[in-house]
Amino acid sequence: PKPREPPFQRVRPKEDMKYILVSGGVVSGLGKGITSSSIGVLLKAAGLRVTSIKIDPYLNTDAGTMSPYEHGEVFVLDDGGEADLDLGNYERFMNVNLTKEHNITTGKIYSRVIEKERRGDYLGKTVQVVPHVTDALQDWIERVAQIPVEDSKSKPEVCLIELGGTVGDIESMVFLEALRQFRFRVGEGNFCHVHVSLVPVVHSVGQQKTKPTQHGIMTLRSTGHAPDIIACRATKPLARETRNKIALSCMVPASHVVSVHDVKNIYHVPLLLRKQRVPELILESLKINKMPAESLPKWSAMVLREDQATKTCRIAVVGKYTGLSDSYLSVIKALQHAANHCKLKLKIVWVESMELEQPHGATTPSFESVSPGISPERPSPARPPKSERHKKAWDSLKSCQGILIPGGFGSRGVQGKILAVQYARRNQIPFFGICLGMQVAVIEFARHVCALEDSNSTEFDQHPEHPVVIFMPEGSKTHLGGTMRLGLRKTVIQKGSLGNKLYGKTEVNERHRHRYEVNPDYVKQLEEAGLKFTGKSVDGQRMEITELKSEHPFFIGVQYHPEFKSRPMYPHPIFLGFIRESSKRQLGKKVPNPQAIKKLVLDTSYEKPDDTKS
Repeated sequence: PKPREPPFQRVRPKEDMKYILVSGGVVSGLGKGITSSSIGVLLKAAGLRVTSIKIDPYLNTDAGTMSPYEHGEVFVLDDGGEADLDLGNYERFMNVNLTKEHNITTGKIYSRVIEKERRGDYLGKTVQVVPHVTDALQDWIERVAQIPVEDSKSKPEVCLIELGGTVGDIESMVFLEALRQFRFRVGEGNFCHVHVSLVPVVHSVGQQKTKPTQHGIMTLRSTGHAPDIIACRATKPLARETRNKIALSCMVPASHVVSVHDVKNIYHVPLLLRKQRVPELILESLKINKMPAESLPKWSAMVLREDQATKTCRIAVVGKYTGLSDSYLSVIKALQHAANHCKLKLKIVWVESMELEQPHGATTPSFESVSPGISPERPSPARPPKSERHKKAWDSLKSCQGILIPGGFGSRGVQGKILAVQYARRNQIPFFGICLGMQVAVIEFARHVCALEDSNSTEFDQHPEHPVVIFMPEGSKTHLGGTMRLGLRKTVIQKGSLGNKLYGKTEVNERHRHRYEVNPDYVKQLEEAGLKFTGKSVDGQRMEITELKSEHPFFIGVQYHPEFKSRPMYPHPIFLGFIRESSKRQLGKKVPNPQAIKKLVLDTSYEKPDDTKS
């Protein structure tokens, strides 16, 4: 009888999906996400439709309940998925819109397998890691790879798979085994493996060391994987002898050992890979009959603007997670996109909101004193006394041309954010509040303009006299994961408002992530005092955009998260308007009240075009 062929050796037709696995070795944080995104840019430039999947080996179902200090920001997708920040890199670089299914975690996979076992789908079999968990992962990848992620709604042709963590971690062993089987399952010519490794320099001898990469590849080979391309992270370009040594010891051609050394900014990486013929190597490995792009004109122009910018725009980001910039990664990128478009060099000044709060026995600096101050950087490990930190925080805030308060949760540092809003409002400083930033702007206005002194959010005080921000009725107070108002929602914008002038339209769809909202019972009183709510939900019950009625150069708060939809080539219109107005302010001087906010004529469209090859 004919022997039965194992299921993982099933060969796929040549015209089926192509897969690229990006793994990492030696240490975490090498930049697998940027490498994967850069490969996506190059393949799209070659005329291919590309999608991307991120595998995270942790047991959480998603990133929604993680502290920003644990895993960086939570990136929100159109469908409400709370995902790893690398999905933000994929969306920004490749100009695509992913779904929650594109972020695979151990928690999701095991939940799927256990659910099938409870239903009896395994017909009495003993459920095991191999083959049941590994098969579930492979089926998930094949299914999600077919989901359209571009505006054209066409099926992708190439799927990038980034395996989080480091090869050798016990958490990722099941995924490595599943991907080993998957390589045979899809057939020869349909799978390419790119491994990112570290080539450190021992400063005492100044020599690039290959031993960590050799041991990393040895560990990788022990799992049944053999990389097709090795991307070496280093501080400087790989020396020829280093490249040849890695090629010899790791059994790959020297041309397949790629230098991914430090560059001025991450947008240089696609150009760096193209210069080393990485698109040709991948297209050849996957047997794709396409010619790689000779150049990336739009991308190169964007990089050149970044490198040649000389005029600086200083923006204060007032938050509670300033010790880790990845906590606000999308906000940083959105500011950079807008600054790049305006040919400005962005300088982000991190201000810890708690330090703005008045310490015991100290005096808060006068709001009327506007001085250039000194450039603040990251908080020092050896923390000075509270009074010194308080003064430095205020000097830092006053040294900036614009103030942005991003989203966040919890009461820590909220009073400092309220003081920052008050300072921006009184001194005509461009202000932009996002999610919690909008809510504290409402609280500040209610307290100091409407004279509702006990105004607060029920998030910080369960029984305030004036609950101007309240818990949403459909939210859950017992389950935190996936219970917020999440994903893409429509906002209707009032004609003639600042929001309308920035967007150039009266309806927009933006991504949300919040549990609390402005109390509609106080809207009339706030508006009569001068705080206008110019953007609302379709039913008119939820406040989405707020602005000052008075002649302020730029004061806007939004309940949603516009940073998640900003792209390098297409900066978000609110960030663009904020940077433009901030750049007009001269340090040490107040901005005079303009007679009117002129309509901003954008030379880029907020709506993404179909042609994004370059």
